[in-house]
Amino acid sequence: MLKKRSVMISGHRTSVALELEFWTVLEKEASGAHISFAQLIVRIDRERGDRPLASALRLHALASVRRGP
Repeated sequence: MLKKRSVMISGHRTSVALELEFWTVLEKEASGAHISFAQLIVRIDRERGDRPLASALRLHALASVRRGP
């Protein structure tokens, strides 16, 4: 089941729908890095190139899980 969240990127609000499990991984990563969730999303957005934001977030979460704690 997808959960839609609204995020602010470069002064513009956009909505992204991801499975709850991906949001959980991203929230834990932001917390562990001592940055805000919004800062993490902006960082991923800057590095995503032409990839859709939802795809970039999923791939980032997957890489985070693979890296481990």
